[in-house]
Amino acid sequence: MTSSPTQGIKTVLHPVSDLATAKTIYTALLGVEPQTDSPYYVGFDTEGQHIGLVPGGGSRGMAAPVAYWHVADIETKVAEVTAAGAAVKEPAHEVGAGRLVATVTDSDGNVLGLVQDR
Repeated sequence: MTSSPTQGIKTVLHPVSDLATAKTIYTALLGVEPQTDSPYYVGFDTEGQHIGLVPGGGSRGMAAPVAYWHVADIETKVAEVTAAGAAVKEPAHEVGAGRLVATVTDSDGNVLGLVQDR
């Protein structure tokens, strides 16, 4: 089976119920201020990783942190993993600045995130 390679896990999103408290905790943990700081998303970039805080993520089906694999072609990768048995949870869609995201679940229900930057 030939498939398109991933660029590795570079993004992890955490659902949070209290954004202000979570931002304080993650700032202390990571030792940097957030690069993105808005009422709907707080993001930290450190050591080649992007750590995001998603307020209300639990109410949108995020029961736990989701790791996102960066890919060159999100539609191709979604097709490859669904052909291998994964199920689409959230189809590819733009979230801003040309970034596309999608989530799929593996055969055990684990959520796998995919990201493509245009």
